[in-house]
Amino acid sequence: MRIVVIGGTGHVGTYLVPRLVAAGHEVAVLSRSQRSPYRPHGAWDKVPIVKVDREASEKSGKFGSVVAKLEPDVVIDMICFTEESASQLVDAVAGQVQHFLHCGTIWVHGSSEVVPTTEDAPRRPFGGYGRGKAAVERYLLDQARRHDFPATVIHPGHISGPGWVPINPAGNLDLGVFQALIDGKEVALPNLGMETLQHVHASDVADTFLAALNNRSVAVGESFHSVAGGALTLRGYAEAVSGWFGRDPNLTYLPWKEWSQAVPAEDAAATWDHIAHSPHCSMEKARRLLGFTPKFTALETLYESVTALVTAGKLTPR
Repeated sequence: MRIVVIGGTGHVGTYLVPRLVAAGHEVAVLSRSQRSPYRPHGAWDKVPIVKVDREASEKSGKFGSVVAKLEPDVVIDMICFTEESASQLVDAVAGQVQHFLHCGTIWVHGSSEVVPTTEDAPRRPFGGYGRGKAAVERYLLDQARRHDFPATVIHPGHISGPGWVPINPAGNLDLGVFQALIDGKEVALPNLGMETLQHVHASDVADTFLAALNNRSVAVGESFHSVAGGALTLRGYAEAVSGWFGRDPNLTYLPWKEWSQAVPAEDAAATWDHIAHSPHCSMEKARRLLGFTPKFTALETLYESVTALVTAGKLTPR
């Protein structure tokens, strides 16, 4: 099949595109060409990369036609954030594509209630990102059920892997938290450190998309989580990182108001987003319908991510 991957040079596309090529598909990637894939692979020599600024192209009403002119059998959209953006693309490729796969987020659920959260749980998103992604999901699944548009939605957790900084045990992107744990220094966590994060290896997200593509008959009209099995508490995550470097964890705990005033506002905002969601999502639906289970646990994913940062010289073991 001819597959167009929109945003295919990012975290997930780095793994997904070579696997699509290896499976015998003809693949084209749409990208702003502002980054290269995180991992080199010979398959990229066979993949044309069409340079396009999606936002600018959508403003002129031309983005859908750019995709449609590539005559795809399948579209995999990794970078759609609004219903308007989704509808412009759907209008352009409806009746042409056999399968349309969209990358969502587990944040469509909002704060966790009964855990593990299943895909049929009520949507109570908050924040612009979660609300926007929930609107896209609602629109695409409505198009599938009312108009036979062949849409599938994949909802990843905190995508992680070698080449970029994962969400740390304090719920933000401050590399200093990892370095302090490596050094055995005191690290303060908000509240009691019992809120949760749910990472997922980018490789497993890629394989979730492949599983949905290979099981089209049960995937169309459905959404699926893509997370590592189980969620990590902030405390458990921090203790694991300390242990990787032969340290005993040196953790303290502060009430949210006090903790948030002790860190930069940007870090506090990121942490609040993560702990307010405290996700813990189920992978049972993907196992049951797609035959897919993630290969990496959360800690395996994070160990690979952190050791890659050490190798890159961004973290220094003592």
